[in-house]
Amino acid sequence: MTSVAPPKRKTGGRVTPAGTKPGDKPAATPARAARTAASGAVAPSSRYTPPIPQSAKESPRWLPALMLGLFVVGALAIMLRYLVFSDSNWPMVIGLACLLGGLYTATKWR
Repeated sequence: MTSVAPPKRKTGGRVTPAGTKPGDKPAATPARAARTAASGAVAPSSRYTPPIPQSAKESPRWLPALMLGLFVVGALAIMLRYLVFSDSNWPMVIGLACLLGGLYTATKWR
């Protein structure tokens, strides 16, 4: 005769109070409800996230010009290192710094 493993123990239990439904909102304390209603703000425990204003989503108009300028200056500095300043590595360092600055600026462009 084969033995059967005992049934697994059920863990957990009711998370919400008895008599509530998934769509029900928890009752707020009168003091917090009065504060929220008076200020017009959203309660900190709610799941509502206000939309981001359009001005915060757009980057300034000078940002793409700065990005392209950094790319051009970086490329020119690296070319000058090989064409003119063959005994120094500073143009290479400046060129790489400008290229990295241009890449960082590109990540901020929206």
